[in-house]
Amino acid sequence: MQAPPLAALAGGAWASHRPAILAAPASLRRPRRGALRLPAWRPAGGGRAPRLPAKGAVLASDTGADEEVAGPSPLLDVRSEQEFVLRVRKEVERGKLRPDVADNFENLYYNYKNAVLQNGDPNAYQIMLSNMMDLFDRVLLDEENPFTFQPYHKAIREPFDYYTFGQNYIRPLVDFRNSYVGNISVFSDMENQLRQGHNVVLMSNHQTEADPAVIALSLERSNPWISENIVYVAGDRVLTDPLCKPFSMGRNLLCVYSKKHMNDFPELIEMKRRANTRSLKEMALLLRGGSHIIWIAPSGGRDRPDPLTGEWHPAPFDASAVDNMRRLLEHSGVPGHIYPLSLLCYEIMPPPQQIEKEIGEQRVISFHGVGLSVAEEIKYGDVTAQSRNADVARGIFSEALYNSVVDQYNVLKSAIFRDRGAVSSNPAISLSQPWR
Repeated sequence: MQAPPLAALAGGAWASHRPAILAAPASLRRPRRGALRLPAWRPAGGGRAPRLPAKGAVLASDTGADEEVAGPSPLLDVRSEQEFVLRVRKEVERGKLRPDVADNFENLYYNYKNAVLQNGDPNAYQIMLSNMMDLFDRVLLDEENPFTFQPYHKAIREPFDYYTFGQNYIRPLVDFRNSYVGNISVFSDMENQLRQGHNVVLMSNHQTEADPAVIALSLERSNPWISENIVYVAGDRVLTDPLCKPFSMGRNLLCVYSKKHMNDFPELIEMKRRANTRSLKEMALLLRGGSHIIWIAPSGGRDRPDPLTGEWHPAPFDASAVDNMRRLLEHSGVPGHIYPLSLLCYEIMPPPQQIEKEIGEQRVISFHGVGLSVAEEIKYGDVTAQSRNADVARGIFSEALYNSVVDQYNVLKSAIFRDRGAVSSNPAISLSQPWR
């Protein structure tokens, strides 16, 4: 079975402008067993427990040892930027950190610092330094003992809470006063379907490595179960980049090799196809269990600006990727629903202008408003009823989903970039700020 052109994601936050929303990373080391663990929402059959993978290939198939993520490395005892940068460089001298990773980390540090200090919080500097120290701790631990992702990766919440770590890291980059969610009530409809054992698929555009955090933080007040339980179809780059891996470890992932990077190294093409086939089997198992919500970007990667105008817009969907996902959903034996989801968040962490072959991109980070919107479910039979040709029908369905994403994107752009706010709402897309 040939692997489909599935897409990639990344790793990455929401609340108001008060210090209380910027939680102290110290809480990450306490196990979380709160109300968000809803036993009634477990898939039929009980589901499977998370597995800690062994060292080896990015998409390994063997289970591994606990010690890889059993706990943090010794905490950094630094109180200033100077001490912190010196500590990073000392780890290079000790041979514990590769020079290229250290260079990228320092570049990220200064970009992150400049962005966080824009948010006006009186504790911004301390929050920034604490978050970067926590990230360095995770990067250093992984350099010493690399973590390998299984085809299906469950978010690691104990003994270190990688999910909350990612939320806290991105949160101060988001201008919540100028951020909006479209059609928040539709997420409640999804919750009802998930409670009944149905599956939900979000067909989405993809803009930044922080997309999962933007989605999760936008819904953490209104729909916390969805925030923590979405399964993201993730490309291999966010599973191998040293600065991205800690954020990916905090998300539920179905790990694939992106179509856009399938041919980067010809000698690896067959291995990548086999790995994608294993991931497809994992996805099929999840869908058969029911009560799963899966996010996928059928474009195959992140949106990029138009090279002539500089305007950002959702990248076109790959109709074969849409159809592969639809057929997996239909063949699961469980009722399934497909929703078009739109994201506007490129300002906080835009990708490189061009698709890069090598791992280790430079991060440019900003403090900015973001947007998330979902439209009503689109049913394949409804939009393709007049078509008798299967190929044409697949194209029509993919186009319907993409057009909905674009329509929502334009409303979010009007609200955020033209300062129109919730006034940009229309009869099909109602904007709100559920964190208020």
